[in-house]
Amino acid sequence: MKEQKIYDIVGIGIGPFNLGLAALCAPIESLSTLFLDQAGEFNWHPGMMLSDATLQVPFMADLVTMADPTSPYSFLNYLKQTDRIYKFYIREDFFVLRKEYNAYCKWVITHLKNCHFGQKVSNISYGKGIYQIEKVDQDTGATEIIFAKKIVLGTGTTPKVPAFVDPTVHQLAIHSSEYLKFKQTLLEQKTVSIIGSGQSAAEIFYDLLPETESGLKLKWFTRPDRFFPMEYSKLTLELTSPEYVDHFYNLSDTRRKQLLSKQNPLFKGINFELINQIFDKLYELSVDGKKINAELMPNCQLNNLSVNHDGSYQLDFYHTESEKDFAVATDAVVLATGYKYNEPGFLSAVNERIARNTDGLFQVQRNYAIDINGNEIFVQNAELHTHGFVTPDLGMGAYRNASIINAILGFEIYPVEKRIAFQQFSVNDELHAPEQAQDDHSKMGYEVRDSKVEPVETP
Repeated sequence: MKEQKIYDIVGIGIGPFNLGLAALCAPIESLSTLFLDQAGEFNWHPGMMLSDATLQVPFMADLVTMADPTSPYSFLNYLKQTDRIYKFYIREDFFVLRKEYNAYCKWVITHLKNCHFGQKVSNISYGKGIYQIEKVDQDTGATEIIFAKKIVLGTGTTPKVPAFVDPTVHQLAIHSSEYLKFKQTLLEQKTVSIIGSGQSAAEIFYDLLPETESGLKLKWFTRPDRFFPMEYSKLTLELTSPEYVDHFYNLSDTRRKQLLSKQNPLFKGINFELINQIFDKLYELSVDGKKINAELMPNCQLNNLSVNHDGSYQLDFYHTESEKDFAVATDAVVLATGYKYNEPGFLSAVNERIARNTDGLFQVQRNYAIDINGNEIFVQNAELHTHGFVTPDLGMGAYRNASIINAILGFEIYPVEKRIAFQQFSVNDELHAPEQAQDDHSKMGYEVRDSKVEPVETP
């Protein structure tokens, strides 16, 4: 009987974070890895793939560069290999077009052998120190069991919509993630309302704004007291650092919640340039005293959505500053209401191996592990409550992946920065520094030579 292969790492979900992990694992021959995704192919936020939209982080926040600038899977190498590096150089813009980032990720996948799509994980069980992962081939329906020592969950987030919105009834109340799919239908309506305060809401408003000259009535409602920009000053950016994660991680659960409630401008605001572009377009449309078919209203909390007798929607709002209820009629609604993490159902059989806090959320360790032993099941983008607002930041993805790989290997193969900021975020940073491995590996360094991990004697 053929012996069943046991993988060192199985990653479930192939978004940018687990794709980065797959790329960083690829040159380490001592690690056997497999990454699975139920989708037929990689496609990052296709519903918001606007032609001119960019990432909100510089190109160095690719899959690998911040962990290994020499990696063949870097964005710059992608440009070189696709004969675009001089075009990018002449463009002189650090911010990559979203559609080009998507193309880059697809290019990386073509150069990796450990990423498999169309594979849905249906169950995970545990026995004799090994995880058994049951997967179903989406094309053939065939079931297979995969064995793994470690698991990394990268199943991502799902669109968040208010509970009073029923997609089966409110078919023209769509989430922003489906915007491009429904754009033509939206253009056929008389009135379109956008709900949300972040980048997606702003991009959709700006994309539809020219259509108001052709008669479309456009409304934008947001609950905050203003249309606020994402903070992007350099000292603020120092909060996207390992030591700030250390600082945040060591706070109490209560204090973390309080901080996160105040930090929306750090990761949920609108690109400063886009806000200015919106104003400039509104100004252009107002020349000669023209009435603009666009309304922008902050302080508006959406409390309900219902269907009018003519088939339009009624939006019931509460104005948070005036403290008044009011209603608005609209033909279609775009809910740019963000995303949320949903725990995968396939974890139910190993629930007893997962550490949780008093709220029932994952008790994520500093090394991103959630299992009771602290070194078996790791998460990507599911640790906002423990590691802070940098959790969904693409720029911190390579750092997290380096940390996970180092934790799994038991030694540091990818050097991880401990301090990068000029600021000191805690009075006892040294006391809260991550614990170093206390085994024999701590006595010597390691490096990759010809894709093999080898020890290097240190004095």
